[in-house]
Amino acid sequence: MAPRKRVLVPPNPEDLGKVGRPKKRPGEPKTTHNMSDRERARRSVQMKLKNAKKKQVKQDVKTARNRRKVRDLTSAAKNIENALNGNKTRVVDAADLDVLPPAVTDLIDDTPVIFKPNEGPQEDFLSASEQDVLYGGAAGGGKSFALLADPLRYCHNSNHRGLLLRRTLDELTELIDKSKQLYPKAFPGATFRESKSTWVFPSGATMWFTYLDRDKDVTRFQGQAFNWIGIDEITQYPNSYVWDYLRSRLRSTDPELQTNLTMRCTANPGGVGGWWVKKMYIDAHEPNKAFGAKDLETGRTFVWPDNHPKAGQPLFYRKFIPARLTDNPFLMADGQYEAMLRSLPDVERRRLLEGDWDVAEGAAFPEFSRVRHVVEHFELPTNWPRIRAADYGYSSPSCVLWGAIDWDNNIWIYRELYVKHLTAEQLADKILECEELDPLPHYTVLDSSCWNKTGFGPSIAETMMRAGVRWTQSDRNRLQGKMELHRRLADDPHSNEPRMRIFSSCKHIIAQLSGIPLSKTNSEDVDTRAEDHAYDALRYMVMTRTSGYTSIHKQLQGIKDQAFQPYDATFGY
Repeated sequence: MAPRKRVLVPPNPEDLGKVGRPKKRPGEPKTTHNMSDRERARRSVQMKLKNAKKKQVKQDVKTARNRRKVRDLTSAAKNIENALNGNKTRVVDAADLDVLPPAVTDLIDDTPVIFKPNEGPQEDFLSASEQDVLYGGAAGGGKSFALLADPLRYCHNSNHRGLLLRRTLDELTELIDKSKQLYPKAFPGATFRESKSTWVFPSGATMWFTYLDRDKDVTRFQGQAFNWIGIDEITQYPNSYVWDYLRSRLRSTDPELQTNLTMRCTANPGGVGGWWVKKMYIDAHEPNKAFGAKDLETGRTFVWPDNHPKAGQPLFYRKFIPARLTDNPFLMADGQYEAMLRSLPDVERRRLLEGDWDVAEGAAFPEFSRVRHVVEHFELPTNWPRIRAADYGYSSPSCVLWGAIDWDNNIWIYRELYVKHLTAEQLADKILECEELDPLPHYTVLDSSCWNKTGFGPSIAETMMRAGVRWTQSDRNRLQGKMELHRRLADDPHSNEPRMRIFSSCKHIIAQLSGIPLSKTNSEDVDTRAEDHAYDALRYMVMTRTSGYTSIHKQLQGIKDQAFQPYDATFGY
């Protein structure tokens, strides 16, 4: 049978070039409009093509989903098989178990477990995706084991380079002993090279365990690269210099590791560096939530530059994950560890049992209270004598404090200037700018070491005085200065009020008074390794006030005597 032929009828010449509905005839209602056969055919083809494209997109999405599912299943099954056989690793990721059938989970549950994170903070710490995470708080939260387990997820990669630090050699030895209980079981064939203090895994990955006692020794890591960096008990470092420098060593050329660059640290509240750890992680944001990393001094968030595709977005994210003893069921089982912590003195108990970051270990000024000693800003009387004190530094911060003395001999600290990398002349200009609207200070005191000379050039003090900022030398007696601060912070027996108040805007002196610890070698002094520049400036001020009050009083009394002359010397008026 011959195929049927279709004959195309040529269109009406009048309809050529016409698209859509024909024009409505005059007086004809809209409902009578009809599409031409040509338009109807065109629209039918478009609709069929559109539906076919939609179907194709859905099919592509479904295909991609199936491919991803097959890839995840293949990878998870391979990882689980390697873990069970001990070929490459015995580390099992919970994400792998989520995509496999329940039978696999049951199989894993029946297998002896080397290490399994406790539900809650420890599990959150090991699953955190942020680059910089602090796991800290009360004692007994399982921080050290979590820090040891975290880098194992990358040890199957031959390009993995990890670095784990402690402050002293003795503490490092304890950490190495714990790693020997875990690493050979997780990676059969992993060996610890004592001479280099380094774990070498079958894949070729390495984990370097070392200690760093002095901040300046951190430069020995210059030129090296690590994709995982950790510090156990980071509050033992007096400032953030080590942690900030190590961030410059965080890099990798491996595609897998590039997207998982990691810094992890653990800490208990307090310690010589508790103030900066608290400021960087605890005060910066609420716990368990990621936030853009901020500059410790300025408080500004680190962001990508304008010419970067991520312009304006945070460079990296931080998170603080608090831990409690109650999060560790093994230590809570018999209650002995809890009983021991509850028997500690008040400050130690709040710090180690409750994980309270507002108390410091061996606080030098336990009488300091934000409620009693910190006040909101108010307009100071112009007839209160003003006093200025400073501790100078260039690489370390310079701190200048301004105080006003009321007629009951109480000191009110109303302003602070806390800056770095300013020459003596630049600092003098800043001081003059701050004092532009102030009454002239009656007494000014600067660290007496600023008068020292090492050659024929001008000293720091002379340079500042040439710029118009006058100074006298401070009393540097550390112990007597600390005792005078204790007296000022204590209540006056007559008024039951502190002899010194601080405006809430003076954040650095508030932070240092509340957190600076006692020296471990001299219980009568503060730990000089801690951040103490604002403390030193305040110490100079209160010592000056003690020794210089008589001269100030005589000066003010002389001004009053000159301003008032009695008409009748007998009666005094």
